[in-house]
Amino acid sequence: MRSCGVPTASTVAEPVIPVSVAYAERDRQTVLKLQVPAGTSASEAVERSGIRGIHPRIPPDATLGIFGEVVRGERVLAAGDRVELYRKLPADPKETRRALARRGETMGSRRR
Repeated sequence: MRSCGVPTASTVAEPVIPVSVAYAERDRQTVLKLQVPAGTSASEAVERSGIRGIHPRIPPDATLGIFGEVVRGERVLAAGDRVELYRKLPADPKETRRALARRGETMGSRRR
């Protein structure tokens, strides 16, 4: 039987969208660009990216965000989204600034 030119499930390419996955440590930052199937969640993009292989200390329960807004792992991505993995800070930056101000110091003055 000849094909009628009607696409079948096996011939239709699944649409993909460009996204990126980012993680920053104190001394380095990694941003990975990838193409994922439309409908991919934030947590799925993290797994597809392989970023945990580059940064093995990323906690399994790391908070996720998209352009600075915290999101759940189930959040479906849109084209161009940047999924960010957030690490816990060793100290609250506001508290650190207050403590330094009480001593007459600033954030940059201690790193010399």
